[in-house]
Amino acid sequence: MAIRIPSLRTLSVSLAGTAALASVAVIGASGMASAAAPTDAQSVAASIVPADQLASFDAIISHESGWNVNATNASSGAYGLGQALPASKMASAGADWQTNPATQIKWALSYMNSTYGSPNAAWSFWQAHNWY
Repeated sequence: MAIRIPSLRTLSVSLAGTAALASVAVIGASGMASAAAPTDAQSVAASIVPADQLASFDAIISHESGWNVNATNASSGAYGLGQALPASKMASAGADWQTNPATQIKWALSYMNSTYGSPNAAWSFWQAHNWY
């Protein structure tokens, strides 16, 4: 049985009280499934992003990269969780920007705050334009 749920955060809430869970498949931006519990990146985001902004942050990152730190847009070259363009902009958050989800999350949060005011405002923009 397959259930399509928009985010892992929603999944964890909807399974509360369930005795056992054999496996979880997360469908990323590519449409490919990968076995996962809440990803390490999502756990890191929950510790960095303010709680009242986390659902919007999750929605954007889910749409942009499927929580894949190596996600690359074949046509634009945008890279990482937040799809930075150029990718090297993330170096401002840390030298390990290519592989460290915490660095990418810090950069994406900073980008959303500086460009839109917050992840919630960035998500509102994304919903209207399908990009941020």
